[in-house]
Amino acid sequence: MSQKILRIITSTNGDTSFSNQLSNAVIEKLTAGNPETEVKTLDLTKTPLPYLTNSHISAVYAPEETHTPEQKEALKYSNEAIKTLLESDVIVIGVPLYNFGIPAVLKGWIDQIARAGKTFSYSAEGPKGLVTDKKVYLSIASGAIFSEGPYKSYDFSESYLRAVFGFLGMTDVTTFRVEGTAIPDFAENALPKALSSVEEFAF
Repeated sequence: MSQKILRIITSTNGDTSFSNQLSNAVIEKLTAGNPETEVKTLDLTKTPLPYLTNSHISAVYAPEETHTPEQKEALKYSNEAIKTLLESDVIVIGVPLYNFGIPAVLKGWIDQIARAGKTFSYSAEGPKGLVTDKKVYLSIASGAIFSEGPYKSYDFSESYLRAVFGFLGMTDVTTFRVEGTAIPDFAENALPKALSSVEEFAF
């Protein structure tokens, strides 16, 4: 079956990045035996989206026919990011854990795609996500162990991403983790264990 995968890179470590290696494994499983699959890569470390500006915010809340050239330019990045997202069936995101949260470039992308009237709406019944029928895979990498134990409450990456994606309508989210990469007793087996979890998962 033909499907379009959007792969998002947020680690600057290239091929040595644990989140990238884990994402690679997810992509390999998703594309195995399916030559019609298209994979579009968005490397936010090389082409980060601009952070929100007053021009962007004012344009979002102004009628399109009144937009100034500056406002149109400010919305260009948001329009393109939303278009790419909506055209994708599957989103695979590599997420290195930085200071208990997501990389700034990933937050910048989220700020560009979270847009009233485009990816969510409000009504008398409350907010409604407009980005539906998507599958999201998170490949989270961390030096410590955050899935359990004393540091579990310090991990604001998965909980935030599930919340914001769910708000936009993307509720089908699966998380894979490579963790303990900076802990001597866990580091050697951290990546093999994570890759094994991908291999055993029923995609």
